[in-house]
Amino acid sequence: MKNVKALYPHLLVLIGFILVSLIYFYPVLQGNKIFQSDIVQYTGMAKEQNDFRKETGEEPFWTNSAFGGMPTYQLGAKYPNDVIGMLDDALRFLPRPADYLFLYFFGFYVLLMVLKVDPLKAFFGALAFGLSTYLIIILGVGHNAKAHAIAYMPMVVAGVLLVFQRKYIVGGLLTMVAAALEINANHFQMTYYLLLLLAIIAVYYIVIAVKNKEFKDLGKIFGVFAIAGILAIGANATNLMATSEYANHSIRGKSELTFNSDGSKNTENSSMKYEYITEYSYGVSESFNLIAPRLFGGGNGEELDEKSALYEFMLSYGASPMEALQTIQYYGKTYWGEQPIVEAPAYIGAIVFFLAVLALFHDKRKVKYLFLAGAILSLLLSWGKNFDVLTRFFIDFVPLYDKFRAVSSIQVVLELCFPVLAIMGLQSFFTTEKEMQWTSLWKAAATSLGLVVVLFLAKGLFSFSAPVDQQLMQMFSESQDKSFGISFINALKEDRMNFYTSDLMRSGLLMLAVAIVLWLYIQNKLAQTTAVILVGFFMVSDLFMVDKRYVNNNPNQFKSAREVDMPFEATDVDKHILKDTSNYRVYEIQGRLQGRTSYFHKAVGGYSAVRPRRVDQLFEYNVEKNINTLGNSIDFQTLSFTKSNPVLDMLNVKYVIVPTGEGDVPVTNPFANGNSWFVEKVKLVKSADEEIKALDKLDTKREAVIDENFKLAIGLKNLPIKNMDFKKDSTATIQLKSYQPNHLKYISKNSNEGFAVFSENYYKNGWKATIDGKETPIFRTNYVLRGIKVPAGKHTIEFKFEPQVVKTGSTIALISSIGMLLLIGAGVYFERKKKV
Repeated sequence: MKNVKALYPHLLVLIGFILVSLIYFYPVLQGNKIFQSDIVQYTGMAKEQNDFRKETGEEPFWTNSAFGGMPTYQLGAKYPNDVIGMLDDALRFLPRPADYLFLYFFGFYVLLMVLKVDPLKAFFGALAFGLSTYLIIILGVGHNAKAHAIAYMPMVVAGVLLVFQRKYIVGGLLTMVAAALEINANHFQMTYYLLLLLAIIAVYYIVIAVKNKEFKDLGKIFGVFAIAGILAIGANATNLMATSEYANHSIRGKSELTFNSDGSKNTENSSMKYEYITEYSYGVSESFNLIAPRLFGGGNGEELDEKSALYEFMLSYGASPMEALQTIQYYGKTYWGEQPIVEAPAYIGAIVFFLAVLALFHDKRKVKYLFLAGAILSLLLSWGKNFDVLTRFFIDFVPLYDKFRAVSSIQVVLELCFPVLAIMGLQSFFTTEKEMQWTSLWKAAATSLGLVVVLFLAKGLFSFSAPVDQQLMQMFSESQDKSFGISFINALKEDRMNFYTSDLMRSGLLMLAVAIVLWLYIQNKLAQTTAVILVGFFMVSDLFMVDKRYVNNNPNQFKSAREVDMPFEATDVDKHILKDTSNYRVYEIQGRLQGRTSYFHKAVGGYSAVRPRRVDQLFEYNVEKNINTLGNSIDFQTLSFTKSNPVLDMLNVKYVIVPTGEGDVPVTNPFANGNSWFVEKVKLVKSADEEIKALDKLDTKREAVIDENFKLAIGLKNLPIKNMDFKKDSTATIQLKSYQPNHLKYISKNSNEGFAVFSENYYKNGWKATIDGKETPIFRTNYVLRGIKVPAGKHTIEFKFEPQVVKTGSTIALISSIGMLLLIGAGVYFERKKKV
C-alpha cells in the first residue's frame, strides 16, 4: 500500500503532462490536425507507397513517384517484427502533435527522477524542456522524426547515468529500452548529437573509475552497455541495415565525380560539401537569442503591427492604414541574423538560464559540469562556419560528422542540458542553509542580470542590417525614389532595435522576478512550495507566451483532417497530364525539390534530405545547367518540345511542367524513350566522370554507356559485356505489361540478341531481374538506369524488388526483441527479490 501511495505524485504529474499537451494543441480535440509543411511534402512523396499498402496490404519498399525511383527506407517504410515500434505507438497515444509534446515532458521527467529531483520541481522542469521554443517550432513545421528522437534523448541519458552509478539492472534496462526507442525514432542526426553528450559523460566516469582503480566495476559497466546496446540496435536492425545500405547511394554518400557542375575541380573529402553542411550556421552574437528571443529580430515570418516604426513611416508617406499594415507585414523583414531561413529563435527561457547559472554557483554535484560541457560543445559546434577551425576538425576527423547538415540544430543538446542545470539549481537551492542560499542567489543574479545589462549597453555595436535589406533597396529603387528605400530600411532597423531592447528588458524583468521570489523565501516570507510554484509558473509562462508567437491555434496551422491528409489539389495542368494513363514521368522545372508533383505523378523530383545522389547529379550537371537551352526548344503554340533532351528522354519524362508569366503549362516531350528499348551500341568508359559527360550528347535511343568500374560494384572481375554493336531491326520491341512499384513485367520480341535499357533507376541491392524465370545480371547503364542482355526471341522479363536486408534485419529484430523481453522479465524478478 505504501508503494502504491508513492506512485500518486507521479500519476498526477503524468495527468498534468497530458492536460498541458492537449491544452497547448487543443484544436486536436475538435478533430483538426496541425498543418506541417514538411509533412505535407512527405505526404506527396509517400503517396504511391501508402496507396499500394492500403490496396494490397503489402509493403513495396520502393517508390517510383519520387526521383525516378528510390527505396522507401526513409519514407516511413513499415518493417516486420518491429516490436519497439509497437511500444513507441503505445507511448504516443495522444493525437499528433500533442503526442510528441507529451513525450518531451515524459522523457525529461524520467531524467530528473534519476537526478533525485522531487516531483513538483521535476514537473515544471519537464514543462520547461518541452516548451523550449525550438522544440515547439519543429512540431509546427513537421520535423516529426527530429522531435521524436529529441523526446527520447533524456531517457537515454538517465539510463546511462544510472549504470555509471552502479545501478546495473535498472540502469541497464532503461538504457536498453530508451536507446531502442531513440534509434526507432529514425533521426540519426539527433541520435548522433546525443552520442556526443554521452561521450562527455562516459569519459568523466571512466576517468574517475580508473583513478580509483575500479576496474572490476568498469568491466560490469561496459558489459551492461554492451548488452543494452546490442539488443537496442538489434531490435532496430532492419531500419539500421537498410539505412546504412542506402546511405552511400544518397547525397549523404561521397560523390564519385571529380568535378563540380560548373566544371571546377571537386576538392571535397567529406560526403557533402562544406558549404552545404554549414549553410545553417548559428551566428556567434545571435546565440544570445537563447536568453532574449527577438534579439536578432525573431524569425523570418515575424510580423510587425500598428505600433511599429515602419507602420508610422508608411502612414507618413501617405499610405492608408490598410496599405501600411499590408506593406509592413509583407516587406517588414525583422530577422537580421546570419542564417538563410529561421522559423523562430532557439529560446531556452530567461528563467531557465538564470536557474542554470544558479546551479553553477550552488549545486555541489560534479555532474553539473558534464551538462555544462555538453551545452558549451553544442553551442560552439552550432556556429559552424563562424567557428571554422572546430567545424573543419569535426568534419575531417570525427567519424560520421560530415553526414549531417544544418549544424545549428546541434543546439538541441544545449536545449537539453540547460533545463537540467536549471532544475538542479532549483532543487539544490532549497536544501542548504540560508546564508549559502543568499550568496549563491546574489551571484547568479549579478551574473545573469549583468549579462543583460552588457548586451543592452552593447546595442550601439550592432548595425541591425540584414542581407535582405539590399534586395529591398533594389526593389524599391525600381518603383519609388531612392529616398523611400533608405527611409524604409531605417524605419525597419528601428523596429529591429526596439525588438532587441524590449526583449532584453523582458528577460531582465523575468530574471529579477524569480530572484525576488527566492529572496522572499530566504526571508521566510514565502513557503517553499509557494516559491517553487511561483518560479515554475513564471518559467513556463515565459516559454508558453514566446512559443505562441510562432505555433498557435490559428486556422493557418490547424486545419480539417481532410485538408491535412489530402493537402494538394490537382491543378488544370495536373488534370491534363493525368488524362494520359500510360506509364511515364513528369518533371516540374520550378519545383523539382518538392513533393507536390509526386502526389499526382511519377516524378523525377521530390522532397528528401537523402535523395538519390546520381539522379540529383544528373539534373544538376546535365539538365538544370542547360535549362535555358531546354526552354528554347519549346514550341509554345503546340506546347511540345522541338528538340530531344538525352537525359529527359531516357528517364521517360513525357511531360514537363513549365512556368510562364500566365502560370504553369504542360509541355509534351514527344522524344521520350518510353519504359524500355533496345539499343544498337554499348560504350564502355573508364570513370563516372566520363559516364556523366557522355550523356550530354548521347543518342540514348540508339546508344548506351556503362562505366567499366561498375564490375567492381557487382563483384565481377570482368564485365560480361564489352564495347559492341547489337543488331536491331524495326520489329524489336519491349513492352511494359504490368506495373507495381516493386514488380515490373515486360514482354520482349527481338530476332537478335540485344541489350535493353529500362527507364528505371538502378539500385544495387534488392532488385532482381529474370528472363523467363531465370535470373540475369542488371547493369548500371547511362549513369542511373538499368540495362540487361536479352537473348533473341520472345521473352518475359521481370524486375522484382525483394531486399534481403529487410529479411535479414527482421529476423535479427525478432530475436533481439525476444531477448529484450526476457531481460526485462529477469530484471523485474531480481529487483523485486532484492526488496523482499
